[in-house]
Amino acid sequence: MQSSDIKVQLIEESKISQVDFNNLPFGSVFSDHMLECDYKDGKWQTPVIKPYSPITLDPSAKIFHYGQSIFEGMKAYKDAEGSTLLFRPLENCKRLNKSAERMVIPQIPEDIFMTGLKKLLEIDNNWIPTKEGSSLYIRPFMFASGNGFHASPANAFKLLICTAPSGAYFAGKVKVLIEEKYARAANGGVGFAKAGGNYAAQFYPTQLAIEKGYNQVIWTDDNTHEYIEEAGAMNIFIRINDTLITSPTSDRILDGITRKSIIQIAKDSGIDVEVRKITVSEVIAAAQSGSLKEMFGAGTAAVISPIAGFGYQEKDYDLPELENPLALQLKKQITDIQTNKAEDPYGWRVKL
Repeated sequence: MQSSDIKVQLIEESKISQVDFNNLPFGSVFSDHMLECDYKDGKWQTPVIKPYSPITLDPSAKIFHYGQSIFEGMKAYKDAEGSTLLFRPLENCKRLNKSAERMVIPQIPEDIFMTGLKKLLEIDNNWIPTKEGSSLYIRPFMFASGNGFHASPANAFKLLICTAPSGAYFAGKVKVLIEEKYARAANGGVGFAKAGGNYAAQFYPTQLAIEKGYNQVIWTDDNTHEYIEEAGAMNIFIRINDTLITSPTSDRILDGITRKSIIQIAKDSGIDVEVRKITVSEVIAAAQSGSLKEMFGAGTAAVISPIAGFGYQEKDYDLPELENPLALQLKKQITDIQTNKAEDPYGWRVKL
């Protein structure tokens, strides 16, 4: 697909003058345009870029009844010269299609995804923030638009890509609760996919944790609740002494792009990294002995979110305040690559 193939309907008057780019929330201010592409009659149609606006669906659209919905999270940045940059966008496209396969949604051709995304960012280029710590958050999502109450996959779908100039996802460190009852995902399920229902199911136990004074939940395995799996909507890293540990991906754990990047950068920086199962009891023992140095979540939205402390079985554990924690070192290395402040030896940065 060529950029010229995409239909473009420009907004009559931009909303950009109404936005305070120095005080951006996360994900609630939306850019002028969005991309929409329909799947019908057995194939993806020509994408359309049009003003950001509501969409109309029939009440019997299967997204409302059977939850065929997936999404991705990406960011666009500008460097000091004003160039537009993406971070490992093909990994997002691959993961979107991996989620699509599991949810019986037609996979989106890479050329439609990338050409459409680049054209959208070209049109709304002025919406990409330049303030330190800000970025243009990109939300591609696909869902069942086909109609009918029959419990079966839809025959029509939509891909939309919307963007939101955003500030930081979390401000400062967070306090988390290790979950003992509820599970985020199960073996053989859809935990590895970025399916909307995964996140909806997290809200209730997370709300219970918030009511107890915590910010987020650390998820444990669905069978025994003995193994640490994820932190809220992010992958989790645990530093014991000078070793960085993270759980292996599985049916239950998302193959995070930030996670993969951290593992690579950490190994290349000489940090001892172990990708293995880690038990709650090992983390508690490390906290009690003083060998637990850091815990942090990792994901596109926050990049890295340090954890200040955690609760388990009615007891709280505080993590030490370190002068130069690995979390901040690794976050700087990743964001410097993303924003073209450092060399990119991996070829992750894509300049538009």
